Amino acid sequence: MSTTRPKLNQREAAAACGVSRSTIRRRREAGLLPGSVEDPERGWLIPVEALLAAGFTLNAPGPPDASSNQGPTSSGDDLGGLVDGSVAELRAEFERVRHQHALELAEARHGQALAESEALHLRAQLDARAEHISDLQRALRALMRPPGCVR
Repeated sequence: MSTTRPKLNQREAAAACGVSRSTIRRRREAGLLPGSVEDPERGWLIPVEALLAAGFTLNAPGPPDASSNQGPTSSGDDLGGLVDGSVAELRAEFERVRHQHALELAEARHGQALAESEALHLRAQLDARAEHISDLQRALRALMRPPGCVR
């Protein structure tokens, strides 16, 4: 599995998700597609993971525009292959990341429970020591001579 994840420009993302470019643009501008970067040559590039996390379903893009009767272009083939070939890989990666986050969350909750238990234990020790100090102060006052008492 490669370490770089595919990024689609807004037109490619809209085609792959079956929505309009304005929908993708609005979601990106609202901050709902994190990791989007602006490329001087291709425009805004959106990570496929961000599209999936935003609830979009990736589908193979539709055929080229009707105005283009030249048949599929190599870039269209690349996108179709990218989407078709990557969907299963991306879903597997998504599930792996979701599982990893679930494990991290469970570990964090366990750590929180341990910290809360330790805090309760320390509070109990502090209360016991405060009570012991209070007892010692009462004993000391009882042993001291009252004011004005001469031997």
